Amino acid sequence: MISIEVIDVFTGPDGTGGNALAVVRDGSAVRGDADRMALAAGLGYSETVFVDDAERGVVDIWTPSARLPFAGHPLVGVGRLLGADVLRPPAGEVRVLREGEFTWVRGRAEWASGRRTEQYGSAAEVDALPAPPEGEGWLYAWAWQDEAAGRVRARAFPRRGDGIVEDEATGAAALLLAQQLGQALDIRQGRGSQILTRPGTEGTVEIGGRVVPRAVRG
Repeated sequence: MISIEVIDVFTGPDGTGGNALAVVRDGSAVRGDADRMALAAGLGYSETVFVDDAERGVVDIWTPSARLPFAGHPLVGVGRLLGADVLRPPAGEVRVLREGEFTWVRGRAEWASGRRTEQYGSAAEVDALPAPPEGEGWLYAWAWQDEAAGRVRARAFPRRGDGIVEDEATGAAALLLAQQLGQALDIRQGRGSQILTRPGTEGTVEIGGRVVPRAVRG
């Protein structure tokens, strides 16, 4: 029996939104890439995290179709769940900070490769996009809601063909956008999710949000 915890990451101020994340605390219960991908596909969440060494923060992140070296919403979620100060996904060492209701992780834009950002003229144009828009490849569609205040409206479309039509909240894409724009951002994504970004040290970007437990399956 595999115990799976489900949490919502990047929920909005009123508790709405948030991207569901499955966490397998005992990563040894699911060995091998094929079995991990099969479990992630069966669960159907945008990402599933396998904790391979809780003390050292070694984690393995899977979508329903691929392993990810880095992903924001899984690392924020499992960082909060484990109370970790450092996580070690394949991309490298990730610092975790907790400030009240917010959990932050620090990453690098090169870890978010494979995603393309595209600016639209208004939040209404972003809202009007079909899911998914025409085209291929990972698309982060965004528009300013208030440029002076750093407020952004965004939607994310993986377009991988694995059943995840739209990603409710995407930390890696938010990190990439923050690096491109060179400023702190307050991003409202999906149905009601909130992702915060701010410059980190030595060229890094920090992404933060709320984490809310949902259920334990198994």
